Amino acid sequence: MSDCFDRAPGAGRGQGRGRDGGALLSGSGAAESGSGGARLGGSGFPGSGPAEPQHKPGLLQQQEPLRPPKTAPPGTGNAEHMPQTKVPPVSQDKIAAHDCGSAMAKPQLVVAPVATSKLSVNAPEFYPSGYNPSFTDSSFEDGCDSYPTLTEYVQDFLNHLTEQPGCFETEIEHFAETLNGWVTTDEALQELVELIYRQATSVPNFSYMGARLCNYLSHHLTINPQSGNFRQLLLQRCRTEYENRDQAAKGDEATRKRFHAFVLFLAELYLNLEIKGMKGQVMRAEILQTGLRELLNALFSNPVDNNLICAVKLLKLTGSVLEDAWKEKGKTDMDEMVQRIENVVLDANCSRDVKQMLLKLVELRSSNWGRVHVTSTYREATPENDPNYFMNEPTFYTSEGVPFTAADPDYQEKYQELLDREDFFPDYEENGTDLSGAGDPYFDDIDDEMDPEIEEAYEKFCLESERKRKQ
Repeated sequence: MSDCFDRAPGAGRGQGRGRDGGALLSGSGAAESGSGGARLGGSGFPGSGPAEPQHKPGLLQQQEPLRPPKTAPPGTGNAEHMPQTKVPPVSQDKIAAHDCGSAMAKPQLVVAPVATSKLSVNAPEFYPSGYNPSFTDSSFEDGCDSYPTLTEYVQDFLNHLTEQPGCFETEIEHFAETLNGWVTTDEALQELVELIYRQATSVPNFSYMGARLCNYLSHHLTINPQSGNFRQLLLQRCRTEYENRDQAAKGDEATRKRFHAFVLFLAELYLNLEIKGMKGQVMRAEILQTGLRELLNALFSNPVDNNLICAVKLLKLTGSVLEDAWKEKGKTDMDEMVQRIENVVLDANCSRDVKQMLLKLVELRSSNWGRVHVTSTYREATPENDPNYFMNEPTFYTSEGVPFTAADPDYQEKYQELLDREDFFPDYEENGTDLSGAGDPYFDDIDDEMDPEIEEAYEKFCLESERKRKQ
């Protein structure tokens, strides 16, 4: 091994090939191999064998072919087609000395497997889960005739709204008309309520669309059985979940997740469900306002992270409306709620991020829930309604050097005193010298009247100043 490394680069190759006639080189014959060995042997490296006479190669002489690997790559199985290398009878130690310096750098041929694709232009059309292509065909326009049961028809329409919420305005009327011809029994109406409730509390982001759908159907479904109309059955279904609020807020992860979905759906119902009063006025369901207050109590009574996050979402959604409704009744429920939030931030073992969310919620409420009131109609600026009314007025000085402007209460008195004292600046004396005295040819030529051009410019200046003052 020491012989392999304690030498100059190429010395071992020169030793082996010089003595053995270059038998280790690959080529077309022994003569060419011998000449190759002579060239290497006569290169002047230390320890090289005796050099044979050789011709100097030309600059464009073809390079010698590389020696193929001794063994075929794995999996090729074409050993018979590989060029054969004839090895003369030399000692094994010489071969080992040659291979130790060059065999480590020999590249291995790797055959990559060919990947075949299973894609085809003749593959069937792909639809996302929950999407029903029938709603884009004429079968939906046919209504219940294309569906065997009410459940399938309603469920397909709900999935359609989930995938394409923008179709609500154009298709809700036809959907309600179809239901009026199909929902004729108490059982069918209860099934319809259950389907909508389940979709609104199980599908993410459908709570708002579900609340709008419930509001529309509560005004356009004609069936009114003894058990109650659509809105009454819907509120009864929500009450069933509402009565289990304390157990749900303390339940496991899956139970709390269902409870939070119900809370947000009830908040959307409070904002979207319209009820006509005794005098025909449109109003919100007051029973939902009371229910949301109790749901907030249940969430804050169990201050785990996901309960508090749900409470934050609920107040961001309905906080402004709830506070306005409570203030109209003279209640301070929102102040109590904010105090409870601050106590949770101080005492509860919730995460840092959730505490930050609660503090941001308190900050939002202090800014009137982010609402910006529209300014009143335009009124002419006066000193009473515009604090910047006197911003561009000039500054004057009294005889004592005290500055005053038009904003001062005694401005008129001081200004009149200034005019009386200076009398429009006639015969002004500076350092005891009468500037308009006789004997000065410059002041003798001064005319009391202004030049017409200067007078016109002065009038324009006065008018412009008056216009800016009134703005």
